[in-house]
Amino acid sequence: MGDVLSMRRLIEQFVLVTDEEWLMMQSLLSERTIRKHDCMIREGVVGRELGYILEGDMRHYYTHAEEQRTTYFYFENSFVGPYMSCVTGHPSRLTIEALTDTKLLVFPYQGFKDLFDKSHTWERFGRRLAEYLAIGLEDRMVGLLTLTPEERYRQLLGSSKKKILERIPQQHIANYLGITPVSLSRIRKRLADQ
Repeated sequence: MGDVLSMRRLIEQFVLVTDEEWLMMQSLLSERTIRKHDCMIREGVVGRELGYILEGDMRHYYTHAEEQRTTYFYFENSFVGPYMSCVTGHPSRLTIEALTDTKLLVFPYQGFKDLFDKSHTWERFGRRLAEYLAIGLEDRMVGLLTLTPEERYRQLLGSSKKKILERIPQQHIANYLGITPVSLSRIRKRLADQ
């Protein structure tokens, strides 16, 4: 089943797991392919599972006034899913769409949560994952509220998020930055001329 060891390596960046603890998680995993433009979750549906991307690109967006607002991109070796919907049991406010054919390991959130009661290691991982997500959300929010579109683009150029620039269509990058594709072209030209 896919490269489950890459998932274990990512988890072990947060906590070390024994072989026995890993088998607890591995028993929850199943492999799924989501075709390009299909969705892992749609706005309005209650989230029940999380995933780990083995290969492919995905985007996470909200819809406001019938306009999509891209807020995050996911690539191989990362977790993905409607985390807030899974935790609260409320319908998802976001959609997660595959931008390419995407292969995932998926696991039910309830099964993952049950691991917290069975193992302090998994409980600690759940806490550290939530902290990691909170830090990422705050960083994104601060950037949107305090930086100009050009500063956000410059930050993207200088960050570890180069995959976005290399693999994501320009219209989605512009949407992620909160600008039109025309504005993005102007920013790119201005920076190239400097």
